[in-house]
Amino acid sequence: MDSINKIIKTNQQGNEFHFILNPEAEWPIGSPTGKMLTDTDRQSFVYVFDHESGYRYAYFPKDSWSGLVEMLLKNAEPILVWNDQIIQLEGMTEELQALILNIEGNNNYGEAFSQAVEEIFQPVLEQVK
Repeated sequence: MDSINKIIKTNQQGNEFHFILNPEAEWPIGSPTGKMLTDTDRQSFVYVFDHESGYRYAYFPKDSWSGLVEMLLKNAEPILVWNDQIIQLEGMTEELQALILNIEGNNNYGEAFSQAVEEIFQPVLEQVK
């Protein structure tokens, strides 16, 4: 179930940013696609994985966004960690940055989501400009 496939902790290790997936998450999650979406109802960014039965998702809820900000500011490599599995999240940095730039000033994502993104990712937006 997707609701348990969420990031519960973040930490930096060298030039890698580790995003710790809920240990009860559904596995195997699949192959990284390099694509990210938003789930405004869950106030989350979502990384997409290809799976033989369709797509699977890893959710980055609002309480993990500070880790996303640090990852972008430090140009660190995003890594998903689930128990003893480690997966490089290919394309995540570029996709996330594009989403953030698209969300800024765009209430099509919902006012609450857009405001939260603009507030939390302000350092990233300033760096890009």
